[in-house]
Amino acid sequence: MKNNNNTYTAKSPLGDLGVFLVFCLMLFAGCSNLLEREIVLNETEDMIKVSYTKSQARVNMLYTYLPRGFLYIDGAMMASATDEAEHTQQTSKIQQFNTGAWDAVDNPDNISWDQNFLGIRNADLLLQSLGDINLDYYKLDPNESSQQTYRTMMENMNRWKSEARFLRAFFYFELVKRYGGVPVLEKPLTLADDFKSLGRNTLEECIHFIVDECDTVTDDTKPGCLPVLHEDADFGRATKGAALALKSRVLLYAASDLFNDPSWAGGYAEPELISLPNGKDASIRTARWKAAADAAKAVIDLERDAHYLLSLTPYPDVFAYFSTAEIIFSRREGYKNDFEIANYPISFNLGRSGTTPSQNLVDDYEMLDGSAFDWNNPAHAANPYENRDPRLEFSIMTNNSSFKDRPVECWAGGRDGAGVELATLTGYYIRKYQQSLDLLNGKTGVHAWVLFRLGEIYLNYAEALNECDPGHADIKKYVDNVRQRMGVRMPRLASDLTQAEMREKIRHERRIEMAFEDHRFWDVRRWMIAEETLGAPVRGVDIQKTGENTFVYKPIKVEDRRFETKMYFYPIPQSEISIARWPQNPLW
Repeated sequence: MKNNNNTYTAKSPLGDLGVFLVFCLMLFAGCSNLLEREIVLNETEDMIKVSYTKSQARVNMLYTYLPRGFLYIDGAMMASATDEAEHTQQTSKIQQFNTGAWDAVDNPDNISWDQNFLGIRNADLLLQSLGDINLDYYKLDPNESSQQTYRTMMENMNRWKSEARFLRAFFYFELVKRYGGVPVLEKPLTLADDFKSLGRNTLEECIHFIVDECDTVTDDTKPGCLPVLHEDADFGRATKGAALALKSRVLLYAASDLFNDPSWAGGYAEPELISLPNGKDASIRTARWKAAADAAKAVIDLERDAHYLLSLTPYPDVFAYFSTAEIIFSRREGYKNDFEIANYPISFNLGRSGTTPSQNLVDDYEMLDGSAFDWNNPAHAANPYENRDPRLEFSIMTNNSSFKDRPVECWAGGRDGAGVELATLTGYYIRKYQQSLDLLNGKTGVHAWVLFRLGEIYLNYAEALNECDPGHADIKKYVDNVRQRMGVRMPRLASDLTQAEMREKIRHERRIEMAFEDHRFWDVRRWMIAEETLGAPVRGVDIQKTGENTFVYKPIKVEDRRFETKMYFYPIPQSEISIARWPQNPLW
């Protein structure tokens, strides 16, 4: 992306890719007759086909590095490291985030460093190997079948390059949102490379590189531009919408407070690693928000051609099927039941409770009339789950709600309540993503971890637009679109909200709409409100049964949480610091 507002000015150091893989093809020496020449050509064709097929397998393999958030850290979802949830297994490593007992040596999410750099390396290797496939055998043969083979192979290889570049950009952003500026590598490293000569790129350079890659693979004038739609056989692969959605998310983060204000870092000597330049300049911040709004709108403008649709997509369906019209890009899973085993209420066969939603989150679901839930209101306190935003029921199992044809007994003494080993600590169980399966008989179901969906893009657009053009009619329109989707139908927002009030409404909508989708952990960081959210005690509810289907509810504190300022970014793993001598992130 290019602009004239000093928004992103540094050019990425990623240069032209060099050759890493070579074919081990030994041509016959001294061929002196047509028979020997034909043998050489036939062997060359075989090698082309082998290399081509291997490259196809390698691009498929890149998709396996995409995050699978269902059981991300030691059997827990990242939601359990936020004010969304508590994990019932208290020895899980996810608890280190909550107690503050993590550092550069022992970070429960250090797998992200290795996983994403491995994905980047394999993307680079693929790009280099594709450059080594010489298709002259077909290109120089005037036979029409050879020419068609050549065209098909070139089209596929160009598309594979774009897929690899998109996935590499995705992996880089997974690193950047955790660590700030990271090394943008020019080629895959080997044991012969001098690691100490590598440096961390600035945050600006990393953002520029990722955005530039998204622009390149969505440029219709360039070979291999990602398609708006795939044929059924390639369903689930990267599309133009996926790359534009990544750009939308990246630019939203780049415009947010954390990426523009290094003052929290206590005079950190390398602010360019954690912050973009001139973040205090109002005109530059406005330009960054404008870029984020434009990027989100570009995805929205694809709705018709890409067949994206939110209004008629029932909310629960988004998380139960591969191919709902709202999903832009997801990691598709095969038939599995590990998420259900990890998260079914404890009394259901093989259930282990797992990620249990917090009272903090439950309280934030509005009443059906759009007003706030209030424990001080006797009617609310007596029946806390009645007349609430339908997304509460779709996302969270509450006491006495029906699951697998019987009530969930979260009350003290109930089959799923306090006093039962590994039962919920909060009084709730997760409903989102869960499928009704017969676990005892090994039944399984399909799952898809949604990486980008239209609901997020609508809220990205509204948030960015509210910051650069407050009062614009599209802000309310697109938040209302999310609230008015099929099966939700929450009241539209008031038309006289101030910019600050709209900001809070949008943040609230992200919390509710995208609960348990790995947004909260990052949203509260980029908004720089983690001290008051991730650092606040996690609450639950004590439930006492007083009669047939009658209960008394009382909010309780479940756990104190700890968040320190340094935790806005992860520390670079100590193993990397020891080798490369990079500057560590601030305050670690």
